[in-house]
Amino acid sequence: MEEGLIDRLLETLWLDRRLSQNTLNGYRRDLEKIARRLSQSGRMLKDADEADLAAAVYVDGEQRSSQARALSACKRLYIWMEREGIRTDNPTRLLKPPKIDKNIPTLITEQQISRLLATPDTDTPHGLRDKALLELMYATGLRVSEAVGLNFGNVDLDRGCITALGKGDKQRMVPMGQESAYWVERYYTEARPLLLKGRNCDALFVSQKKTGISRQLAWMIVKEYASQAGIGHISPHSLRHAFATHLVRHGLDLRVVQDMLGHADLNTTQIYTHVANVWLQGVVKEHHSRN
Repeated sequence: MEEGLIDRLLETLWLDRRLSQNTLNGYRRDLEKIARRLSQSGRMLKDADEADLAAAVYVDGEQRSSQARALSACKRLYIWMEREGIRTDNPTRLLKPPKIDKNIPTLITEQQISRLLATPDTDTPHGLRDKALLELMYATGLRVSEAVGLNFGNVDLDRGCITALGKGDKQRMVPMGQESAYWVERYYTEARPLLLKGRNCDALFVSQKKTGISRQLAWMIVKEYASQAGIGHISPHSLRHAFATHLVRHGLDLRVVQDMLGHADLNTTQIYTHVANVWLQGVVKEHHSRN
């Protein structure tokens, strides 16, 4: 019964909102977790009340971000159940998400980015691929899933832009810059055919297996070159943070940055103003004559 409800909800979300498979999988995991907790007290998703759900969501010792995500999934479920006539009420209506402290992204300087981008050996096919990937991710602020999901048809070298497929399968066009376009074109013409060895593959960035690279491989690529550059622990998302922070620091309008990142809410982009201000305070402290 519980699985059937969850399956029907996810099918509706996919048909109506075109949510990505990763998002749908996340909803499934959270709802199945809540269903298991409810079953321990003899209740089910279909008949749970507000107190039941509060006890299942707000579990001591669990991260607040996990609680907030589970509550969001529950709210979607009960809104849908009420709309479908499965229930006449929504027991999550008054439940509030826990307050979550915003994590300030670690600041990567432009000097560190330059060292990172100079690390790959562009005389080898893999090095040229990795150079193009790193340049593109920093130049566009793509999420790692968006970068590894690119096909060459998403890249317009003449116009210097890419079409990214973001959360909820929403498309956005992002300029890629001359430097990034140069390395992507070099990789595509010089290295990609050598990696594919005559095989066909739609993905822009390909692996030794002659398929598109995975998110895990992209993560390993960033980690390896960061280590070689002496930067320390960074991830593909760190390049996205650096892209946004450096643009804000150089004066680009926050709403333009929001569009380029694919953020639905400007408040999500606002964090990069804070990061840029922290950097500015450090510069003043270091160089001002009265410090």
